[in-house]
Amino acid sequence: MSTLFLTLLCALLAAPAGALSLRWSAPEPRLVNGQVQRPVLHHSRTLAVPDSVAAQVRRTGRPTPELRRALDLAYAAVDARTPRDLRFSRAGTGWTAQARTGWTVDRAASDRAVLDALTDGQSSAPLRVNLTAPARNVAWAATRRITHLGTGTSSFSGSPDFRVQNIRVGASRVHGQWIEAGRELNFNALIGPVTAARGFVPGYVITGNRLSTEDGGGLCQVSTTVFRAAWTAGLPVTERHAHSYQVAYYGQPGLDAAVYAPAKNLRWRNDTPAPLLVQADWDTRTSRLSVHLFGQDDGRRVWTATPQQSQVRPAPGPTFVSDPALNGDEARRIDMPAPGALVNMTRQVRLPGNQVRRDTLVSRYRPWGGVFAVAPGDDRLRN
Repeated sequence: MSTLFLTLLCALLAAPAGALSLRWSAPEPRLVNGQVQRPVLHHSRTLAVPDSVAAQVRRTGRPTPELRRALDLAYAAVDARTPRDLRFSRAGTGWTAQARTGWTVDRAASDRAVLDALTDGQSSAPLRVNLTAPARNVAWAATRRITHLGTGTSSFSGSPDFRVQNIRVGASRVHGQWIEAGRELNFNALIGPVTAARGFVPGYVITGNRLSTEDGGGLCQVSTTVFRAAWTAGLPVTERHAHSYQVAYYGQPGLDAAVYAPAKNLRWRNDTPAPLLVQADWDTRTSRLSVHLFGQDDGRRVWTATPQQSQVRPAPGPTFVSDPALNGDEARRIDMPAPGALVNMTRQVRLPGNQVRRDTLVSRYRPWGGVFAVAPGDDRLRN
């Protein structure tokens, strides 16, 4: 906990008549290219103080009930800022990290400053604000040399609204998570129960040899992107499952990760010397999902080979499911066909001390004819 007392800056504009400007300044440290910068930003809130209230304060030297309520509301608004561990944001071709310091108004000292300002006919008053740094702040990150380690991306272009919603909810569950050194990321545990009460909506999922509707359809877009980030960063993957068939959304086969609690999960281990931060961002305009990993660069280098495909088999004809929203001969494609294949994906990770780890992912995809939705009673449902 540190304390910063604000001094008035004469160059600042005065508050309008009948108002008092409450002003405070606070440092906003950030990490740029591994260096800590400490710019000080100035803040203010305007407090409505009728002339009659100001006159009464000058006579009595005490706040009126009306002023007391206004001050309490203003102080509560400042106190609402709580500490938050650092986050990274893009800055050109690099990354900048910034944490959020918590604020707590020293009410007694600030009350005195407000009363003095009103008594002297001043238009502004300084607030005394106590600062609370988060546990993982910029100085902490600089000491541990926390930097960008890897990014995984995927496209959800063409996804229906339900799928986009589930992607956004799932990505928000992993965003901001810290994985301690030596610990595993457990995807299903981070996501938690996939229910409507937690923001998920019904969507299509693969169950056996058919497509069905359950809450959370599309969540594998998130697990796939989290997996790709870990694969790119050279982290050991301890559990990963390929989908039953090649899903068009995920592009390159061999780099997908299916999850279906409790049977299928995604796990990878943080074998770096420091905690890892997982961040996710999504752009509904470009239909891109990205997952970024930040931690201590221990010097490892990663090479990924071109995926090798074999046993390629053509896609069969489509299957059909009933949709009460359709009429007559209407049909709507809800899943794309894909050939079957055996895909081997290899990676080489050169660790500190020149130790080399070679990993191979084997994905077996069965041929898939895709799915069309048709009207109830359509003859194609009987095939």
